[in-house]
Amino acid sequence: MPAPTIRVLLTEDVASDAELEVRELKRAGLRVGHRIVESQESFEAALREFAPDIILSDFSMPQFDGMAALRLATELCPDVPFIFVSGTIGEEYAIRALKSGATDYVLKANLVRLPAAVERALAEARERREKQRAEAELDLARERLTSIFTSIPDVLWSIDAQTGEVIYASPAAKEVFGYEPQALLLDPDLWKQQIHPSDRDAVLSAWRRLHDGEAFDFDYRIIVPTRGERWINARGKLVRGGDGRPERIDGLARDMTEQFEHRARIARLSRIRHFTSSINSTLVRLRERDALFEEICRIAVEIGNFAGAHIGMLRDDGMVQWVVRQGTSIAHLDTIAVAMSADTPAGRTTSGIALRTGRSALWNDVAHDADVPARDRPRFLASGIGAAASFPLVVDAKPIGLLGLHAREAGFFDQDEMRMLEELTANISFALELIVKQDQLTYLALYDPLTGLPNRTLFHERLSEALQAVGTSRSKLALIITDLERFKAINDTLGRQLGDALLKAVAQRLRDAAGDIGRVARLGGNVFALMYPNIRGAENVARGLEAANVFGAPFNIAGKEVLVTAKSGIAVSPDDGADADSVFRNAEAALKRAKETGERYLFYAPSINARVAEQVELEHRVHKAVEKGELFLHFQPKVDLATREMVGLEALMRWHGPDGALISPAKFVPVLEQTGLIFEAGQQVLAATKAQYAAWRAKGLAVPRIAVNVSAVQLRRKSFVQDVRGALGAIGADGGGVDLEITESLLMSDVDESIRKLRELREMGLRMALDDFGTGYSSLAYLSRLPVDTLKIDRSFVQGVTEHADHTSIISAIISLAQALRLKVVAEGVETEQQAQLLRLLRCDQAQGFLFSKPLPAAELEALLKPL
Repeated sequence: MPAPTIRVLLTEDVASDAELEVRELKRAGLRVGHRIVESQESFEAALREFAPDIILSDFSMPQFDGMAALRLATELCPDVPFIFVSGTIGEEYAIRALKSGATDYVLKANLVRLPAAVERALAEARERREKQRAEAELDLARERLTSIFTSIPDVLWSIDAQTGEVIYASPAAKEVFGYEPQALLLDPDLWKQQIHPSDRDAVLSAWRRLHDGEAFDFDYRIIVPTRGERWINARGKLVRGGDGRPERIDGLARDMTEQFEHRARIARLSRIRHFTSSINSTLVRLRERDALFEEICRIAVEIGNFAGAHIGMLRDDGMVQWVVRQGTSIAHLDTIAVAMSADTPAGRTTSGIALRTGRSALWNDVAHDADVPARDRPRFLASGIGAAASFPLVVDAKPIGLLGLHAREAGFFDQDEMRMLEELTANISFALELIVKQDQLTYLALYDPLTGLPNRTLFHERLSEALQAVGTSRSKLALIITDLERFKAINDTLGRQLGDALLKAVAQRLRDAAGDIGRVARLGGNVFALMYPNIRGAENVARGLEAANVFGAPFNIAGKEVLVTAKSGIAVSPDDGADADSVFRNAEAALKRAKETGERYLFYAPSINARVAEQVELEHRVHKAVEKGELFLHFQPKVDLATREMVGLEALMRWHGPDGALISPAKFVPVLEQTGLIFEAGQQVLAATKAQYAAWRAKGLAVPRIAVNVSAVQLRRKSFVQDVRGALGAIGADGGGVDLEITESLLMSDVDESIRKLRELREMGLRMALDDFGTGYSSLAYLSRLPVDTLKIDRSFVQGVTEHADHTSIISAIISLAQALRLKVVAEGVETEQQAQLLRLLRCDQAQGFLFSKPLPAAELEALLKPL
């Protein structure tokens, strides 16, 4: 490759001298491109535009001084070599020029030196540029390393292997060790002084072994100014010189505090998980309370690493009775009393706080927590307890006891541990609740919760056992099943609370009559059972019943005397059955027979089976009738007592028997209720009523609204409103012309829910009537809230209105009450003109009964309707 062209800037006022210099350079074989200037302006322009590789300048010129050119060159392009070429420069000026930055000088009389001087100057300039570039790259690398070292959180360090002096420590030393790097360099032992006393011997021993070639990789604690105890990991490597002798130790130190805390937290959570897992397994495995408590406390100490564990139950007096204690809790709790009340010192412990608030309570530093009572602190510390926590055991939203845990170290319970322990305590509470409910279920499965008597299940077992004993002794056993008469009416009149009190009183008399609670039972509702083992015959049973006279005297219930009658059915084994099922079945058959005949008690007879079969057949036919839609409606008019005009209808359910004759509702309606078919039948009646109303309206007849009776099964369903809506289908603002009649006592069973349902139905356009009013036990306050339109006076009052003054007074009071509440009044069961006239005088609005019309088929009723 040809040599590169050298750009030469000549500052010369004599052009021939400049040409001589260029010629000399070319003659030496140099490729030259040149420019000649003689003024400052042209010199500066050439520096910018020509960018010379070297400057050759005369020292003295008339218009532009050579030293001025040197100053400009040094300022504008300091890296370009500057050589003076002059014929007049002396040694003094030459020295001054070199000191001012000139590269060399050559006399014009000796230009033969010029090429060598130029080449040397260019070579030196190249060397300077290379050196500067290398230095710049080194500075950049140093800057990068400094930036890296500064950004690295680890401390990079180097220590002289011979003297132990710290040669280097990176900027991270301030963050990790708490000292500036310079402090570590000035005090070689400073890093050793920071080692935690418990770790110092092990660290220094490992450091000495490092000089023998062993690896140094150690986790230990240091004490950092203002930050306290910190964990670091230090790693070092011995570096040997060329002669194999130890030269230095290089390494790094990393702050591991966060990682160690995380590891400790994971270990702590793993311990708690193991602990809670063991507890949860125990909760599944054990179902006896005290054994469960014993195992929980053992696991807490042995697996949970708690210093102590204890469980206490809350007594009726508000104090805690310790059930189980383990570890520090054994001796410590001998001197500690715990109560629920905050008014006593015993209530200001963690246990008392937990019971009172229903939340966990914690003293995480017994020695310093301000909440620890001064009188208790020494006892906790003397027992070696650094932290204490209590967790309430809650059943049915009420604290019934507590789980207490002790730890030897202060700060033992962190947030995660408390959360997991709270979840564990909730599981223990749930297990306790299950145990309580299991006990309750066991009791409920075998005993009647109201009377405390055995129920059917337990009584059946005892009857079976008694029958086996009878079979071996060849004696007889009588089973008596007793049903209280008109109990529903009594319950509705007195109220459920007094009705329950009556059942308890009956149960007590039966227990006295039986002489042994194992011989008497409440089978359900108002039905009881007694058994008399080891009797000679039926005569003994009859004689015993007469002597017991359970229902002869009235019962005193809340200061009221209540006279109760009952019907009983009796079966005697082995004549009426050798096993419990047979004896039960036959005693129940005898009871049914007694109800039908009106006898106080009857013994079982084979002829009763026929009647039972008849009843079963009736239930079957009723079921088929409902399935096939064989039930139909008759309609009884309601009339205005003043005008005797028809103002309403009541739809009544009817059914034809196999022979085509009507079967009395008194016979098949109870079957519907007993079998649960009343709901489906009620839905059919609602739909049929709405359809009949629409059909009459479509014929242009002025049909009044039609009332339908609602059964208890229908009203008590949560979906009653939806059921009615489903049965009626699409209806207008008039509710399809359908009214609902609901008995007073039925509404009173759940007043608020009944009000909600009736309001929704009224919004659909239906109207409400309160049926059989006067026979229930309604409150006037509730009555004023009921969304009803009509009160229907029960027929029992109407039938005696002309003979009994008290009936007249009751009816008058009902009418006055209805008028005060702006309600219509309808009298049921009006059969005579005298009754009608008296009711009109009492200002009763409407009436229905055989005086006006019996219930009629739709076709016959239609003839009574007027056109619109």
